[in-house]
Amino acid sequence: MAYIDLPEFEQMSPRIQEKARPILEKTGTLGEIFKLLALDENIYNATDMMVQNYLLKQTHLPYFIKEAIALLISKENSCKMCVDVHKNIAKMLGLHEQQIEQILQGVDAIEADEKTKTLLDFCIRASKKDNYKMTKDDIDAIKAYGWSDKEILEAVAITGYFNYINTLSNVFGLGKSV
Repeated sequence: MAYIDLPEFEQMSPRIQEKARPILEKTGTLGEIFKLLALDENIYNATDMMVQNYLLKQTHLPYFIKEAIALLISKENSCKMCVDVHKNIAKMLGLHEQQIEQILQGVDAIEADEKTKTLLDFCIRASKKDNYKMTKDDIDAIKAYGWSDKEILEAVAITGYFNYINTLSNVFGLGKSV
């Protein structure tokens, strides 16, 4: 239960209701994160654009890596709600239960090539408060594994998105019982 009052469908703006209606028809409910974002149409729209463009659209990175970043950063940030949500999303995107469990055990437990693991480790480091200490050498090390500038940028953008959404979830107590 959230630490603040979250709007129900009827209390949302007409534009957000348009976005909510298909979710309600498909699932019968709106998640707490949706309701929190619905408090402010600008924040909702900005967040939705990130979700659509970073996570749902086919981009430079495969869905496995995007969801691995989602799960690893959410776990790193102790965002149980986001971990639970992304376990389900990962399944919908074709990841197997074993892959999801490996990701949640950490990068070393993942059955993936060294190139992928290096990028995922890089994202975890990029998610930390001391990411300002990262240097050109850190970027060059990732590029040495064959990652392009666009792929690295996308991975860091997804990492930043999860720091953002995990912060909203954690600060407002989403998915917690009060």
